[in-house]
Amino acid sequence: MKKMNLWRKIVIATLSACIMIPSVSVAAESTVPYDSYNYDYWEDIVFTPAPYIPERSVSGTILGVGTFVNPQDLCVSPEGNVYIADTGNNRIVEVDNSLGNVIRVIDSFDNNGTTEKFSSPYGVCVSENGQLYIADSENHRVVVLEESDLSFIKFIENPTSDVLEDNFVFTPLKVTVDYADRVYCIAKGMFEGIMVFEGEGQFTGFFGTIQVNITAWEKLWRRLSTKAQRAKQLLFIPTEFTGIDIDSDGFVYASNIDSTGVQAVRRLNPKGEDVIKKGENANVGGDLVIANASSNYGGISTIVDVVYRDKGIYSLLDSKRGRIFTYDHEGNLLYIFGGLGVQAGTFTTPVAIEALDDKIVVLDANRREMLVFRETQYGNLINEAVGLRYDGDETLAVDMWKQVLMLDENNELANVGIGKAYLTSGDNVNAMKYLKLGMSRQYYSVAYRRYRNEFLKKYLGFILTGVVAVIVAIVLVRKHIKKKKGIYEEEGGAFDV
Repeated sequence: MKKMNLWRKIVIATLSACIMIPSVSVAAESTVPYDSYNYDYWEDIVFTPAPYIPERSVSGTILGVGTFVNPQDLCVSPEGNVYIADTGNNRIVEVDNSLGNVIRVIDSFDNNGTTEKFSSPYGVCVSENGQLYIADSENHRVVVLEESDLSFIKFIENPTSDVLEDNFVFTPLKVTVDYADRVYCIAKGMFEGIMVFEGEGQFTGFFGTIQVNITAWEKLWRRLSTKAQRAKQLLFIPTEFTGIDIDSDGFVYASNIDSTGVQAVRRLNPKGEDVIKKGENANVGGDLVIANASSNYGGISTIVDVVYRDKGIYSLLDSKRGRIFTYDHEGNLLYIFGGLGVQAGTFTTPVAIEALDDKIVVLDANRREMLVFRETQYGNLINEAVGLRYDGDETLAVDMWKQVLMLDENNELANVGIGKAYLTSGDNVNAMKYLKLGMSRQYYSVAYRRYRNEFLKKYLGFILTGVVAVIVAIVLVRKHIKKKKGIYEEEGGAFDV
């Protein structure tokens, strides 16, 4: 009896351990303080594994430089150092790649023997040539310094042009620089577009101006309205830009306020033309505007910043719900994560986003800290697969997409990625299978057309031979029937067909 009780206890203990194993992993997953999700072909919300999870937060107090006050911008230099625009403290703080050590605090610079201070530096960036650009907002100028020793180079200030109003006050907010040292600046209250400066800081015009489309009905209504009525109507002015970044090829990524929820980012070529791709649902505006979604998910996002990462991947920061939306070079939405809240790993007032190696760093103005997110296996697989596809290695990406499906069986992008790989290799049958699961009408049509042509090419000869044989057989049978019928009629008999 004692032996039986002993064995019973062992069995119960073993079963209890087995039951506890999955509950531990669930508990670990549940510690992520936000939902991760995406939208399917039917624009329904589909929850996914977390692509990124909170790793830690970094404040000025932790760094030993005092509390940040209303910080507004982040920048990662080509060497990997991080610059923080500590706007309320009138300074720029530089930390190393680990975000653990302060390299220097920049609150002034020497201008030919005169020490000058910053006033509400709102934006910061470092060019490929090693020059530090600071949007010194309340001093109404962009300050350009040598990154190495902070020696003064030039000011960009007081732009003049026939296209600017006489009373225009230049208040730079965000700044970035391309490989040719052209300076792109988002200025306060400037709706005409991004301001461009060249050479010694000469203003050369606006870049990427967003055209406002007015419907025929709105035009007619304005014509029929009185002067007083027109004064009360909505002003049709271009959209204001909110964030800016630039890739290695010189394309400018600029986020903007979008009242329609369709396009909150643009990819501008050197001519200022928008060449961004919008994916299957023709939307690069954050959360989709859908009727059956709760206010916690569907609805127009407020995109405040954009970061170009690598391999055509870029991310948008939504201050309205604290979400981060990531897209590939074709405009496909890869994943969504983040949220507002009071828990560690959530935001209250996110204002800037940057990519630091395989991590994502978000600056929260109200929390006065940087939040660091690290990629999970799920996020890493998607990033790697998209990167391989960007480089043209569709086949190499298949294994990664299949691993994504093991973690998220409803991932349409993974099915499309596998289907496109099979399409590239000429396996049209499997391509149709996965492209159908991925709800890609465009590429499924291509695969079906190729399969049909391949089938006809292989079997058309046999089909035509069979058709001809059937026709000949029908003709011969009919002739035989007519011949027999004639014989019966000559003999006076009846012939019933």
